[in-house]
Amino acid sequence: MLNQLQKLAWMTGLALVCVNLPVFAEDSQKPISKISQLSDIEKPATNIKQWLAQSLIQITGVKSQTTDKGIEVILETNQSDQLQLTNKSEGNSYIIDIPNSQLRLPSGNTFRQEKPNVGISEITVTNLDANTIRITVTGETGAPQVELFDDDAGLVFGVVPSVTNTPTPQTEPTPPEPQPSSETQPEEPSAQSDEPIELVVTGEQNRYRVPNASTGTRTDTLIRDIPQTIQVVPEEVIRDQRVTRLRDALLNVGGVIQDGGFGGGIDQLGIRGFFGGGILVDGFKDGRGGIRETANVERIEVLKGPASVLYGGVEPGGVINLVTKQPLRDPYYNAEFSVGSFSTFRPSIDISGPINSDKTLLYRLNSVYESSEGFRDFNQNIQRFFISPTLKWEIGQATNVTFQFDYLNDERPFDRGFLAFGNGILDIPLKRILGEPDDVRKVEEIGFSYRLEHNFNDNWKIRNAFRYQSSDDFDYRAEPVSFNETTGILSRNFRSNDDYGETYTLQTDVVGKFTTGSINHTLLFGVDLARDTSGGTQKRLPGGLTPSIDVFNPVYNAIPRPGLEALTNVVRNNQNTSDSLGIFLQDQIALADNLKFLVGGRLDIVDQKSRNFLNDSESSQYDTAITPRLGIVYQPIQPISLYASYSQSFQPNFGTRVDGSVLEPERGTQYEVGVKSEFLDGRLAATLAAYNITKLNIATTDPANPDFSIPIGKQRNQGLEFNVAGQIQPGWNVIASYSYIDAEITESNDGLAGNQPPNVPFNTASLWTTYQLQRGSLQGLGFGLGLFYVGDRQGDTDNTYIIPSYLRTDAAIYYQRDNWRAGINIQNLLNEKYFQGANFGRVTIEPGAPLTVIGSFSVTF
Repeated sequence: MLNQLQKLAWMTGLALVCVNLPVFAEDSQKPISKISQLSDIEKPATNIKQWLAQSLIQITGVKSQTTDKGIEVILETNQSDQLQLTNKSEGNSYIIDIPNSQLRLPSGNTFRQEKPNVGISEITVTNLDANTIRITVTGETGAPQVELFDDDAGLVFGVVPSVTNTPTPQTEPTPPEPQPSSETQPEEPSAQSDEPIELVVTGEQNRYRVPNASTGTRTDTLIRDIPQTIQVVPEEVIRDQRVTRLRDALLNVGGVIQDGGFGGGIDQLGIRGFFGGGILVDGFKDGRGGIRETANVERIEVLKGPASVLYGGVEPGGVINLVTKQPLRDPYYNAEFSVGSFSTFRPSIDISGPINSDKTLLYRLNSVYESSEGFRDFNQNIQRFFISPTLKWEIGQATNVTFQFDYLNDERPFDRGFLAFGNGILDIPLKRILGEPDDVRKVEEIGFSYRLEHNFNDNWKIRNAFRYQSSDDFDYRAEPVSFNETTGILSRNFRSNDDYGETYTLQTDVVGKFTTGSINHTLLFGVDLARDTSGGTQKRLPGGLTPSIDVFNPVYNAIPRPGLEALTNVVRNNQNTSDSLGIFLQDQIALADNLKFLVGGRLDIVDQKSRNFLNDSESSQYDTAITPRLGIVYQPIQPISLYASYSQSFQPNFGTRVDGSVLEPERGTQYEVGVKSEFLDGRLAATLAAYNITKLNIATTDPANPDFSIPIGKQRNQGLEFNVAGQIQPGWNVIASYSYIDAEITESNDGLAGNQPPNVPFNTASLWTTYQLQRGSLQGLGFGLGLFYVGDRQGDTDNTYIIPSYLRTDAAIYYQRDNWRAGINIQNLLNEKYFQGANFGRVTIEPGAPLTVIGSFSVTF
């Protein structure tokens, strides 16, 4: 099975690189008479000489006029036949970028018109950077439709308001629409035709492909121009799959895997086989200890490989950035209600709009409540509440500030899960627990942030952002200690953790776009300051007082659960403080339209202190590190990007030994090469990458003292990744991935050299696809199918047992019409018994959920 998956990945990657690109797109628009003449605005270059011959196009005038169909916006140029396009939809806005062009207006380099017509609130045309023009059309109730055509006046945009404020299909049947991109241009019109070149685009159609991401550079950059692998899980995928946990959404991303989960109460995720941290919220490191909420998440951006040059101390495997929903300029009201298996009940709201008449004050509010009995046999239920209000103040045309607050209260059973048995996993009923029915974990989290942005001019801006976050965690459980496989007796110990954490982070950076001769630059300079404080206690019942349990014939509540005051064996009472300063510089250099470099470096200064209140001792550590990143992107033809990169990581070790001393910092190095491609007129994007990562001073759980850590020396991970996302044809969307990871502990102080790290499968793969009928009486009816494969994994560092592979099958059916949507999602359709991963050792293996059915209904105004 493993060899077959590897061969499939190689064959798919080679096919995507070698395929004759025009063949993919030749018949995509045949049903429409005019569409047979068009696709984009320029025939693509077919060799390097033609590519380099393309010159920067100047737009010398912008006009708008009302027609019987809506608004026409005319870009005046004598070279309209050379213009290219990329497009995307964000909220109520439809955005079109025109690379290889500049806006040169007599009155300045920005055109803006407010409320030009009914249904359209604003049209802006401005320079996005030194060689890209951005047109933004904002609808009052939703993303508008845009028609583009070419005549003697220049490039003409015909704007038609959307009929709803949600990305729903039109109530009248519409023909298939091509999606223009910077890499695909239309065929030239027939010489016999007098009709203009015309293109209809609807931003709602290509919902699975996100062309730009900020996580890879901290600037809004095309993914194809970033010399590292980036995958994006957009809001539409999260909605279509009806996932509420971050780890489930990330099943769509190759190489992202679950690492334990601390009793099912924490998102412990790893990328490319490295675990710990790595989760960001709007670019801020999020060190909180609960389950992240997805109700206010617009998309999830995953940057593979070291990201220390931008974010400081993070794992070399990569980072996961949760990009949150922002306030909208026009009223938006969405209510959703979900019910499902295990008495799951989850209502939520998402509302937004202006507070004042001139729309300089905007708000957004996301809130959700969740209740569930869960699929395991505990007494208490899952109870979860989340709320996040956001306020944006547009102080002037050049300045805005956004304030955001979020609060989470989560209570759920503490569940260590299953046990290893021999070289496999104990075969007992899925519902059976091996703790006590009242084991519990409670989490309360608070976050507050502001983000201030000021544009000095079209090319230079400054950003200042601050985030405060805190968490208060408590658990009380019967902890599994050791299992006698001969007798079936599991010894346990009542334990309680009471922990807290606080983080203050201040970010300031300046972004500038300029040229030196014919070379274009996007310069980023920034300073990050952070203080992180964490600590708490662990108390245990003195040995011999907690009853053991027979795993084959369990008897619960053999003694009354003792009060917290009876847990007199205090094994941990500590506080860790880390102060850090980061200074970084990055330059995105475009030597030519098809040759780009990324150069960056960062200086980190970290001062750590650890206080042990049990013996009144203190240890400290002071570290400095310089982390570089170098990358190159070469585009021999427009749809293909070849890239290579070198990067390093630096991660302060927050793990402590049993004696209270802080572990030495972790350091990593990665080499990566890959190819990024676009197909079907830019509607489908794919990446194939190979990488090699080495990491030193890795912290892992101390087997003798699981609440403390030890370094295991050096680990080498190397592998291949393939991912694809976008639209195959109108209504048919897909997101898929494959990952091969060869991970090995190459140096160890305790005899582990040659072992595989736990929870790292050689192979993972995923496929999720949906199809929605585009016309007829059943227009709006959609179907979804998902396959998620995770291969065999070692369960512990000593490699004493295997967590078996699994293939989970999901399905969905939904109906979307006007402003409402109803659906049924089935997760684990075939009721596969599987395991997410092991937290540590042989006694903490987390099971996956059985067959789960979720019904949902949402309405939008």
